[in-house]
Amino acid sequence: MNRKLSFPPDDDFNDTVKRYENFLTGTATGYFDVEELETIVDYYLRKGRTKDGAKALELGLQLHPQSAALQTKRAKIYLAVGDFKKAFRLLDSLAENDDYELQLLKIEALIKLSREKEAQLLCNSLIKNANDDIDNVCLDIAYIYFGLLNFETSLIYLLKGDEFNKKNIDLLFELAFCYEQIAENEKAIEAYNRIIDVDPFMPEAWFNLGQMYFSIPDYNNALNAYEFSLSLNEHDSLANLQKAHTHFQLGQYEKAIQGYKEFEKYAFEAWQAKLFIGESYEKMEKFDVAVDYYKQALLINPDNFDALTGIGICYLEQEKYALSIEFINKAIEINDEASEAWVYLAEGLIGVNDNENALQAYLKSISIDPEQPDTIMAIANIYMDKDEHQTALMYYLAAYEMDNTLEYIDLFTAAAFFKIKNFTAAKVYLKKATDQNLDAPKLFLEICPEAVNSHFFKK
Repeated sequence: MNRKLSFPPDDDFNDTVKRYENFLTGTATGYFDVEELETIVDYYLRKGRTKDGAKALELGLQLHPQSAALQTKRAKIYLAVGDFKKAFRLLDSLAENDDYELQLLKIEALIKLSREKEAQLLCNSLIKNANDDIDNVCLDIAYIYFGLLNFETSLIYLLKGDEFNKKNIDLLFELAFCYEQIAENEKAIEAYNRIIDVDPFMPEAWFNLGQMYFSIPDYNNALNAYEFSLSLNEHDSLANLQKAHTHFQLGQYEKAIQGYKEFEKYAFEAWQAKLFIGESYEKMEKFDVAVDYYKQALLINPDNFDALTGIGICYLEQEKYALSIEFINKAIEINDEASEAWVYLAEGLIGVNDNENALQAYLKSISIDPEQPDTIMAIANIYMDKDEHQTALMYYLAAYEMDNTLEYIDLFTAAAFFKIKNFTAAKVYLKKATDQNLDAPKLFLEICPEAVNSHFFKK
């Protein structure tokens, strides 16, 4: 029994397909045996070119009408186009019922026909007859369930295969991937470490381990894994990029910049590296240098939202509000559903004392993403400045409900309650504010100077 499905080497694959395609155009003649035609059909199916695969199969059946192997490929095409009943009928009619690929296709057809119990029985039969190849049979069954996004069942078969052979690297990669899909991150990390124990010179295992640590996040271990990956393949652009991202997350911006410049050597689109470098300089508060890199990114990719936003933020930090507004508006023209861009626009408008338009920008932002306590508090502040105290209070309370640790939220809520003459509530919130900051009563009087001559502070 030929288990563990495999494909011919790429060179053989490509040579066979090229010869076939030359045959179709009339630039070559020749004969194709059954195995070659199987290879051609599989090639097109792997590429998602089902019609081309069906055409190659048609030629194959003209040349080899009695071939059960080509009939199996026909069933595979039926599965690819969603004709599951026809696929199963054909598979069930074929005489060579012990053919390994045929059995796997029958399992897939049964699952897609919701005949799960029959599929399980056939899976168990394959495993029972697998002899010394149980791990690879389990792996092939798991691939079927992967294709159906049924990761829980895939995991069952992968673990069964793993019990038989603890050092099957192909299986361990899929086991790690499966754990990733069901958010079992620690177990995915364990699987990648087991691969490395078997073969410590496998850069993709180190890279994937780094990705897992990065996602947890555990940036120090991620950095270590990326460095091992790069020691085995220094030209891996993704590993260079992820290593730089890790330095960025650790606040090591100089090292991040070095990494991004290394990535730039291999990057298909250089604007990405320039964007990341710009962001690193922005974090270092070297705003002029950051703007320069963001503008370099824009020269390559003029409609880049992140570069335009980055420039706007840098100008905002430098209090160059008019320039900030100009670039943020350009960013919004590209993506007006980015809530953070509307916040930056509002901050720029406040800088030029255009509070009314700033208010509209803030409101637009929370219409896109309502879960923004800081923005909601900023809206409340504008309404307080407009003496619309009841509306301001509504927004303060909304922000308070989302995050009662916001700086000065108790103080401002107390002031809003005082303005609408709800002195009891005002005292409650002022007490909370004072517990956090002894200067709160003084700040309260700056907002509500009329409280000096009232009975508010009297017991």
